[in-house]
Amino acid sequence: MIMYLVMKILLILILLAVGTGYYFLLNDEVELGDRIIGLAILAFAFILMPIFLVVRWRGKKLEDYTLSDKNIKKMKEKEEQGKRN
Repeated sequence: MIMYLVMKILLILILLAVGTGYYFLLNDEVELGDRIIGLAILAFAFILMPIFLVVRWRGKKLEDYTLSDKNIKKMKEKEEQGKRN
């Protein structure tokens, strides 16, 4: 539960940073605006996204979502059963 709160706070901070960056871009402080937007995008990609992936994948089996020989056979069996019915 606390990770969802952390993710929401980070997302709000990142969106505020992007908005602030655009504000500086519109007020002729292009270099500062670009830096703020760039740092916000980096924070999104390297901080928020990994936290999101960890939270969403926690407690799930990765092999259920990968294309392995076992899963391919299951898919073929289901397809054949669908054609029979």
